[in-house]
Amino acid sequence: MTLDADKKCKSVADYEADFDALKSQAGSTIVRTYSVLDVNVPEYPCDVAATILPAVQAKNFKVILGLWADTQASFDSEKAALQPVLTSEYAPYVYALTTGSESLYRGVSASELLPRIKETKDTFGKLVPRVGTVDSWNKFQDGTADPILTSGVPTFLMVNAFGYWQHQNINNATATYLDDLQQAIGEIQRTVGLNKIEIWNGETGWPGDGGSDYGDAHASTVNEEKFFKTGVCAALAWGVNVFYFEAFDETWKPKSTGDTGAQGDETHWGAFTDDRTPKFSLTC
Repeated sequence: MTLDADKKCKSVADYEADFDALKSQAGSTIVRTYSVLDVNVPEYPCDVAATILPAVQAKNFKVILGLWADTQASFDSEKAALQPVLTSEYAPYVYALTTGSESLYRGVSASELLPRIKETKDTFGKLVPRVGTVDSWNKFQDGTADPILTSGVPTFLMVNAFGYWQHQNINNATATYLDDLQQAIGEIQRTVGLNKIEIWNGETGWPGDGGSDYGDAHASTVNEEKFFKTGVCAALAWGVNVFYFEAFDETWKPKSTGDTGAQGDETHWGAFTDDRTPKFSLTC
């Protein structure tokens, strides 16, 4: 979350307070971002990397920095903004760099995305050796990402998987989520070999009270907690590192419009409210 509840870009102090909440309630000391400049949200531009890097250093956290790469122009802007701030002082606090976030899912081709990942690696790889991308589980499972996997460029990948977005009832959501993860990870390992690329779960989660239903997937904080305790905790026990989507409610977000034209609420996906109050116990 790069904005506060008043739609203002977060400060270093805001991020530090976020990190204190995450560490005290969940024991987490790593976060991820989606972009350097949030150019994908032009009405609320924030210089994310320049603000978050001093905060992770101050709190001894790690961050996986994302570069938005759906177009060449957005990637060029992100790379240019990151170059002056990703210095040797901050590099030890950057766990990895990801170029693109569900870009393949949104229709960017592997042949378009791969050169941008390679350019990230060529530019920053000496400072941050882990470089790769993030995409929906099915884009790894169905072979769409194979040209990227077999290129030898990525050393780090994150797979997104949601029982919720598969329309699953909460009682079947964990099984669907874990099966989707297993299919994606299995295909990656069959393509490049075991332990050749580090693989994380980049996103999973469930909307709480105030969120929108999606088919048989019903938004509620009770269901959110159930998915966390059964799904997220199961993946962690399996040995997969998981990023929960998302840490904090984003009450500033406008209504989103899905493929069917229906509007949905995406302001209540946080494990915490926007004032950093946990909705439930965040331990397994």
